[in-house]
Formats: sequence, structure tokens, C-alpha cells
Amino acid sequence: MLTGKPWRVEAVIQFCGSLVICFFLGGTIISLLDKAGVAAFKLPGGFGAVLVATLSFQGAAWALIGIFLWQHQLAWRLAFGLDDPHLPRALGRAALTVAALLPVLWFLQSAAGWALTRLGWPPDDQAAVQLFENAHTLGGRLYIALFAVVLAPVAEEFIFRGMLFPFVKQLGFPRLAWLGVSALFAFIHLDAAIFVPLFVLALALTWLYEKTGNLLAPVCAHALFNAVNLALLLAEPWLTKVLHLPAS
Repeated sequence: MLTGKPWRVEAVIQFCGSLVICFFLGGTIISLLDKAGVAAFKLPGGFGAVLVATLSFQGAAWALIGIFLWQHQLAWRLAFGLDDPHLPRALGRAALTVAALLPVLWFLQSAAGWALTRLGWPPDDQAAVQLFENAHTLGGRLYIALFAVVLAPVAEEFIFRGMLFPFVKQLGFPRLAWLGVSALFAFIHLDAAIFVPLFVLALALTWLYEKTGNLLAPVCAHALFNAVNLALLLAEPWLTKVLHLPAS
């Protein structure tokens, strides 16, 4: 469990700096290959571009997590709470949190979309939705599903709940740890229409981490949230047909 673990300042700086470098390096590679006319890197939605973009952030984070934990002489099992005797209770609380939160988040997303449209800034489809819809091969869609349900939740929950949240708290800024880190989590998704829902989700995941003391709880809640939305995206054509709804 990480809630009481003091993180070394230089290790946090190294992690964040390395992640930023990997992210911009990935973006540079995508841009160069797109300009060179490589079909897999044609923007938006080329599978090569998707692969490099996800691996240069969330994929790089997995590698950096290993280094970070090694620097603190902490095993993955202990870091993610796999040895916690109260793990089943923590996971049950994670599932209940997602079940209670989903209607609220969907409402907030609809309200944000309505407000932006009224302001003359109608939102586009979310980047994740566009990526999935543009992935026309089974392999591409399976990778995006794996990314959404496994790679991203583990990487992002370690970064925001496991590392940054307790680190900012240990610096003596508990309010900034709650609000600032949650706002940063929402901001990195670069979508105004889902900023407020993701900010609320981040606060809920932080509460879940504080309540259980187990990082696997917010990881599983994050994964479940993504899985439900992915399942609804897959079911949308069938629901539209069966319920005679207008296509989105």
C-alpha cells in the first residue's frame, strides 16, 4: 500500500521528466512519419500513430513504474496492494463506486456538451471513441480495448493516485493534492467536453484510494469505467436499431 509511502523528490522528478520526453518523442515520430506519407501513421486514426502515441505515454509509464519502484525498493505486488488481506472488500467498494458514479458522469458529460454547443463550440467525438471507430481491423480494436481496460488504468492510476497524490500531500499541500492532481488528470485528456466528468471521476478515484489504502481499487474502478463505456460504444449500433434511436 502506498498511502503512507514517502516518495523521493528526485525520483518523482525523474519519472515525470522522462515521461514528458517519451511523450514528445512519440509525437515527433508520428508527425515525421505522417509527413513522410507512411499509411499507418496517417492522422487521425492510423494504427501506427495510435500504437506509438499510447506506448509513448502509458506504455512508457509501465517501464518507468518499474524503475520508480526499484528506486524505492518496493515490489509491484506490494505497491498495487495484491497482498492486502482486505483486497476483496476494496474491489467490491470499487465496483459499487463505479455503479453509483456512472449516471452522474454521463449526465455531466451531456450537460457539458450542451453548454459547449450553446456557446458555439460543439464538441467532437472523444478521441478514444474516434480511435476505436477508425480501427477497422480486429487486431486494432483488440489493442485499443486492451489499452483502455489494462494499460491505461494501471499507468494513469499509478501516476495520479499512486505517485503524485501522496507526493503533493507529503509536501504539505493536501488540498492541492486532491484538486490539483485531479484537474491535471482531467486536463491531459485534452477534451473540454469531458473535463468536468473526468475531474469528478478523479476525485472519486482519489477518495477510493484514500478509503481503501489500496491502489488496485482505483485501478479496477478506472478499468471498469472504461470497459462499460467501451461496451456501450460497441452496442450503440445494435441499440440504435432495436430502440429506433437516431444515430449519434
